[in-house]
Amino acid sequence: MLQQIWALNIPIRMQRKCFKNIIYLETPNKCRPYSHMCNLGAFPGLGIWCRHSRLHLLTEKPNSCNKSRIIWCSTGRNLSSSYYSMSHHNCWTFTTDRSINSIPSAIKGHPHFQIRHISGQSGVEITGIWPRVFLWLSESPPVAYAQDFLLFIHNSSGLPWWTTIILTTVFLRTAVTLPLAFYQNYILAKVENLHLLEMPEIVKELKKETAIAMKQFNWTENQARRMYNRSLQKQWNNLIIRDNCHPLKASILLWVQLPMWVFVSVALRNMVYLLPHSKAGAMVTYMELSVGGFGWIPNLLVPDESLILPVSLGLINLAIVELQTMSKIRKKSKLQQYVTHFFRLFSIATIPIAASVPSCLNLYWVTSSAYGLVQNLVLLSPRVKRFGHIPETPSQLSNPYKHIASEIKLRANRLPAWWKSRAKN
Repeated sequence: MLQQIWALNIPIRMQRKCFKNIIYLETPNKCRPYSHMCNLGAFPGLGIWCRHSRLHLLTEKPNSCNKSRIIWCSTGRNLSSSYYSMSHHNCWTFTTDRSINSIPSAIKGHPHFQIRHISGQSGVEITGIWPRVFLWLSESPPVAYAQDFLLFIHNSSGLPWWTTIILTTVFLRTAVTLPLAFYQNYILAKVENLHLLEMPEIVKELKKETAIAMKQFNWTENQARRMYNRSLQKQWNNLIIRDNCHPLKASILLWVQLPMWVFVSVALRNMVYLLPHSKAGAMVTYMELSVGGFGWIPNLLVPDESLILPVSLGLINLAIVELQTMSKIRKKSKLQQYVTHFFRLFSIATIPIAASVPSCLNLYWVTSSAYGLVQNLVLLSPRVKRFGHIPETPSQLSNPYKHIASEIKLRANRLPAWWKSRAKN
């Protein structure tokens, strides 16, 4: 007799106690909605015991008669306990195909079924730090708030899910991250003015005083250098306190935008995979997402097979990196160049990642990145900076859009020259 099981709602710990191996008939993404539907029938050959009902609770109980392992099934329609001996039902599965009466016939008659034997170190079992982190994150209160907010927008507006995702993204970016982006530019402008306008004079004065002190007090070069660095740091701290513009304040945008992006992404993922609890409302949302797409992605539960959204995500992120590079007139340090190259590679790496996730996540990521690109373009305008009370800096471009257009033309002209040099070689 086979001692294998496929039962999504049974805890993995209980499965490991009762059975040596676990077998999958169909992928988990396909079986998950099947296991929560209410139209499952009973197949004696497969041992399906969730008959026309939804499974809510499974607990293991001993059988005092034959001491064999027993599963107690408590269903949504009938809460009375039903006992089934594991000695008579050694193979369990979920499916919606009523023509299947055994596992060999399922494998033979349905080529799309995939069988995977899961070992004790399987990713299905909640072991290791990262699966536990993802499980904790999906059940965390911020993700629950983000999920409830998405459902509130959808139910209040009555719009399809693709429109709801776009509008929610634009609203959150406008209400939360846009003011913080203005504040970030304000702090960075103040820091730049202190560094380029006031600090050079202070440095000159400190160098003169240090040279005089070396002769007056007979300091060595190391002593003079330590006193100079200490005094310079003290003067810099005084300027920062005076203008209330500590550089770390500019990072508040990152500490708000990144968690918000993660929480909304996990909330959409919960809706796709019926997490954290498979209730009736979660099933309704699941079905709405399956028909809530548009154009080439009518089903938001599956990845974008046309790769339009994943490629768009990578190109938009790359455009943001290049925009930040072209808008700077000061020469970059080696560290800044390495960081720029890293983000360029990361932008390209997002394409295969986005191609493997559901389209609703893709749509959210593309909308968020597109908003970020437009936001960076708008914040380059001197008029917008004056509107946001952002101080003028020496590195500020008087006509940034013409400068960016000229940089794009310059880079475009380099490509034919590079191609000709490669052809000659």
